[in-house]
Formats: sequence, structure tokens, C-alpha cells
Amino acid sequence: MRIGELAAVVGVTTRAVRHYHHLGLLPEPERRANGYRDYGLRHAVVLARIRRLTELGLGLAEVRDVLADDAVKDLVEVLTELDEDLARQEEALRERRARLRALLDADGGMPPEGPVSPELAALLAGTAHLSGSPMAVKDREIFAFLETTVPAGERERLVSSVSEALGTPGAVARAGEVYALLDALAGAEPCDPRVDAAARALADCIPPTLFPEIGELDQQDEVLRAFYADLSPAQAEAVRRALRMLAEERR
Repeated sequence: MRIGELAAVVGVTTRAVRHYHHLGLLPEPERRANGYRDYGLRHAVVLARIRRLTELGLGLAEVRDVLADDAVKDLVEVLTELDEDLARQEEALRERRARLRALLDADGGMPPEGPVSPELAALLAGTAHLSGSPMAVKDREIFAFLETTVPAGERERLVSSVSEALGTPGAVARAGEVYALLDALAGAEPCDPRVDAAARALADCIPPTLFPEIGELDQQDEVLRAFYADLSPAQAEAVRRALRMLAEERR
């Protein structure tokens, strides 16, 4: 058989046959006088086996292990490992589908900052009416960012803190007032007399669990510095003063 005939019989491409030759999976046949490869039944048997193994999901390196005369692993061992790997993938897929279903079925719907956890989505839904406030939008984005980046063990505490800050109509109303004070500082300078009132109102809205340890965060935390850079000078100063107030109150 010529290479095209072999490929057609086994149901693969001639390119695949050449690739298997290159990798040493399929032995090179003798060549005819005209230079064409002359494949026999043995080549077809090996090629068919390669096809069956790859269709099961084995990588070509694993196929080489199975085909080698002095194979380190026998076929049962390789297939057992493959089965175990597929079981892990199935479990991961089930977990991903469960997370997706929880997001799609969340009572609060999918927020613009999504995907976030169903718990955070429900809390953000309570502030959807504040979407006209630039500071409210920034706050929502920061909550989604923090939920993504905090260690897994800290996410529950973060959502609990957000719930304390935004989990009731009264808390949301207070947050709306703070956002309005901060929005009014857009374009203002740090010496603006309204900064103190905005800082005090902000400090009163931040639950103790949200920042359990407050130090000179503006000097140490790169993320917070980036957050400040996205604010007007007066807004950034209001946030700094609020954090300082909380630090002093907790001493």
C-alpha cells in the first residue's frame, strides 16, 4: 500500500501518518524502486492502534509508552491513569456547571460587574438604583475586584462585610448619601471644606470587618494607591481621612 491508501484504510490523514513517522510511533516501511513507501498489514495494524489510543484521549507520548517494546507502563496502567484523569475533569466540570447555574439563577440577576458570587450579586442588586453615581459604580467594581483577588478563605468574610455595609435598606440609603458627598468632590482640591464631612460619613459606613487592620494603607498598598489615582484629589483625601479616623478609633 502507498501512504494515501494506508491513510484511507485506517481513517486518518496522510499528514498524520507522516507525523507518526517523525515521532517514531509508526515504523518506516521499505521503499519501492521508485522511492515510494510500501506499507504492509503490520503498518496498518499499528496505525489503527494509534488511532484507537488517541481517540481514547491518550497523548502521543503516552501512545509511545504503550507501543514501545520495553514499555515502562502497560496499557492497563495507562488507561487507568487516563480514566482517573477524566474522572477529575468530570468533577471539575460538574463544579463549574454548578457555579454557572448558581450565577444564572441568582435572585439579584447578573450585575454589570459580573460574574461574581450569587451572594455578592444579591447585595449589588440592592444598589442598582445608585448606578448614576460614579462613586457607587467604582465601589461596586472594587467589591467585585476584591472578591476575585482575596484568598479563598477570606471571601466569605468579605461578602459578610459588604452585607453589613449594604445589606439593609437603611444601610444602602446611608451609602447613597456618602456617594453623593464624594461625587460632589469631583474636581475639587484636598483643602475643600467639604472633605471632612465626606470623610466622617464614609468612616461611619465602613464596618469594622471590612478593614480589620488599618495602618498607613495609603503608604503601603499598591492597589489602594491605584484607587486613589482614579479619584479627584479631594475624593482621595476624603478616603484617606476616613481610614485615619477608623485607625484612631480602633486604637
